[in-house]
Amino acid sequence: MAEEPTVGEDSWSRLWRGIFAVTGIMTTLVIYGVLQEKIMRVPYGLNKEPFRYSLFLVFCNRITTSTVSAAVLLASKKALDPVAPIYKYCLISVSNILTTTCQYEALKYVSFPVQTLAKCAKMIPVMVWGTVIMRKKYKGPDYLLAFLVTVGCSIFILYPDGTDISPYRRGRENTIWGVSLMIGYLGFDGFTSTFQDKLFKGYDMEIHNQIFYTTLCSCFLSFTGLVLQGHLILAIDFVYRHNDCLWDIVMLSTVATISQFFISYTIRTFGALTFATIMTTRQLVSIFLSCIWFGHPLSYEQMLGAVIVFGALYSKSFLRKQPQKALPSVQMENVQMETGFAAK
Repeated sequence: MAEEPTVGEDSWSRLWRGIFAVTGIMTTLVIYGVLQEKIMRVPYGLNKEPFRYSLFLVFCNRITTSTVSAAVLLASKKALDPVAPIYKYCLISVSNILTTTCQYEALKYVSFPVQTLAKCAKMIPVMVWGTVIMRKKYKGPDYLLAFLVTVGCSIFILYPDGTDISPYRRGRENTIWGVSLMIGYLGFDGFTSTFQDKLFKGYDMEIHNQIFYTTLCSCFLSFTGLVLQGHLILAIDFVYRHNDCLWDIVMLSTVATISQFFISYTIRTFGALTFATIMTTRQLVSIFLSCIWFGHPLSYEQMLGAVIVFGALYSKSFLRKQPQKALPSVQMENVQMETGFAAK
């Protein structure tokens, strides 16, 4: 008869699982953030050619993720049949492609630290879409948190340091076009997250089933967009001439896919509260790493804005009690509200 594990053994096991989750998320998403900025802002080759094909990055990311998710479903002997109508997966795909394209394009006009901090304001469109689509009601502390994050983000964006020494700047930072792209990113991403939540609640859906069909639709849509724009051959020619760009894209797609499994593992094992804290820390680390790596100095006003944003997010995480048993859809909403990040 096997001995029951002791409390100490359970604690050590949970500790190592926690270390595994934190290391996986922090490593993959920090690398993902650095690669985003490198591909979109650092010119390639002796002629200093910039990479201009955002939709090609979306296509590469989605085809990698759909392939891996299909393999996971087959390995676990789960059906590949769609659970929801295909048009609902396509609706998520369209908004998701628009989200990611806006994110990559915005990096041409705003720095990565500005973009990363602005993502924290995603809770505002999530609350708006949640009210419209899900008929949800939010409490006073949620509105206060959204207000503080908005104030902090506004300070960070409006008061940049005037001595940016980065050699990879493309024109004036924080232009109206760059901010407009970030607003588009936040709006589309808020819709994507909310509609994903609606599908989880409306159907008995396994997470990899949604990932597979959503990313598969995204593959077809992004491929079609590349062909119609005439960018497919141009993008292939660019990566053929610049092998370092090819490897950057391969690495970007790989870490983006791996991160989805770490995210899913962490939410299911530790819940949304722990994941929210990890993601907040990851955003903070990414900002400072980008400032050091790509030479983005922070003004005193920007430091104040960052303190307001992350102080509000950490306070929300530490002051709120962990629910006893949260459904995956509820955990997804908590993640969206507290971190501005959708597990997709």
